[in-house]
Amino acid sequence: MKSQAPAATRRPAIDRFLAVIEKGGNALPHPATLFALLAVVVVLLSALTAQFDLVVPHPSTGAEVRPVNLLTVSGLHRILTGLVTNFTSFAPLGVVLVALIGLGVAEHSGLIGAALRFLVLSAPRRLLTLIVVFAGVMSNMASEIGYVLLVPLAALIFQAAGRHPVLGLAAAFAGVSGGYSANLLLGTIDPLLAGLSQEAARIVDPDYTVSPAANWYFMIVSTFMVTALGTLVTEVLLARRFPDTTTRRSDEPIQPLSPAERRGLLWALAATLSLTALVLAGTVPQNGFLRDAETGDLLNSPFLKGIVALIFAFGVITGVAYGVGAGTIRNDEDVIQGMSRSMATLGGYLVLTFFAAQFVAFFNWTQLGLIFAVQGAGVLRALNLPAIPLFVAFVLLTAAANLFMGSASAKWALMAPVFVPMFMLLGYSPELTQVGYRIGDSTTNIISPMMSYFALIIALLQRYEPRARIGTLVALMLPYSITFLVGWSLLLALWLTLGLPIGPGSPLDYVPAAA
Repeated sequence: MKSQAPAATRRPAIDRFLAVIEKGGNALPHPATLFALLAVVVVLLSALTAQFDLVVPHPSTGAEVRPVNLLTVSGLHRILTGLVTNFTSFAPLGVVLVALIGLGVAEHSGLIGAALRFLVLSAPRRLLTLIVVFAGVMSNMASEIGYVLLVPLAALIFQAAGRHPVLGLAAAFAGVSGGYSANLLLGTIDPLLAGLSQEAARIVDPDYTVSPAANWYFMIVSTFMVTALGTLVTEVLLARRFPDTTTRRSDEPIQPLSPAERRGLLWALAATLSLTALVLAGTVPQNGFLRDAETGDLLNSPFLKGIVALIFAFGVITGVAYGVGAGTIRNDEDVIQGMSRSMATLGGYLVLTFFAAQFVAFFNWTQLGLIFAVQGAGVLRALNLPAIPLFVAFVLLTAAANLFMGSASAKWALMAPVFVPMFMLLGYSPELTQVGYRIGDSTTNIISPMMSYFALIIALLQRYEPRARIGTLVALMLPYSITFLVGWSLLLALWLTLGLPIGPGSPLDYVPAAA
């Protein structure tokens, strides 16, 4: 009897599934290229649909809406003359640049890094996991600093405390990436998504405005939910797999805050309290100077309309206060350098935004977005789905799409022009649709190989688990992903049931102007 060669080791199912996901995601072109191709597709599609008798009534005026053919001489003229203004007037562009300039000073001065280190280093051992997850959630207001600072720092701190470093790494990653749509404060992603939602909403209602604070109430509650669920998963599910270590020594020293850094934090705290007191003085009294001058209203006030300017002011003033106290900022050149560094990281974003702006503009010009929204709303209306299953299905769709396309802004730029108008015609506000998108986008960040920092997290994990691969990290983070998805969906269902506003001046329902 011939001896058989040993069978090749069969890859685990999760690895095979993730290989498909990774291959599919890698097959997609760069997001900027994707938007350029989609802009061309929209032009061709406008010519095709214009040949058919595709007519829908405008939801507000009742007037006939037909596709506009851009593959004509007049269409070519419109494209050529609108190319620059499409980009410069793109709603998310200016607000993101302004917010990043302010937060760039806070990051360059060392304020954000020192604040995260202070928060985690001062945590009692029994509260270490909770503080790490919470710090991760809060760090996402400053973009990538949570990935490059907090995740490796949390692993070292857990190891120094006699706990397995992988627990710290997982807890921090869950907070930073899985809790991307939760925060007590507003960050750069809020005006970015709000701008895209506003552009999409104006397909139906040309005067509709979406505030950067549109989801703030929901985000605040989500912060505590994500922190609690992340802590629970870490301590109940993962701690058994990664028991405490027998030594508190770590391979890298954890640097405590220096006297200069502590002094800087005190100065930043004083600046924060002063600015907060000023904002409260302008918003709490009925005649506050940040309220509407004529009506005293807060919902349509300069406070909410100028929320991006406030993010800028808090970032610059607290960053300068920390820098002067800690000695990291000595003159105005240091401040400008911080602003410039934040701009230097935006080259790829600006290119992406240019092509996304053309796609959105072309899509709006052709009126295909409104036509698809009316047709899609008609199908959904016939299905008569209640709000909760409808939005849970939307959350799941977004979560699945996130496995193939990691960029939150790129996905929303594709999805918003269809789903925001469609749900508006069903009576749901753009702010609510944006909440559903953000839930789905956040919950699968931590298991998506397409997430931009996924490779970095694998490299960090390999320091403690040398044989770790993509499947290892996904298996580690999958309990968080599932728990966040279920918990956030239940929170959204509760919110819909209670009919609570999801942000200042952000109702759940949309009532057309003609109603």
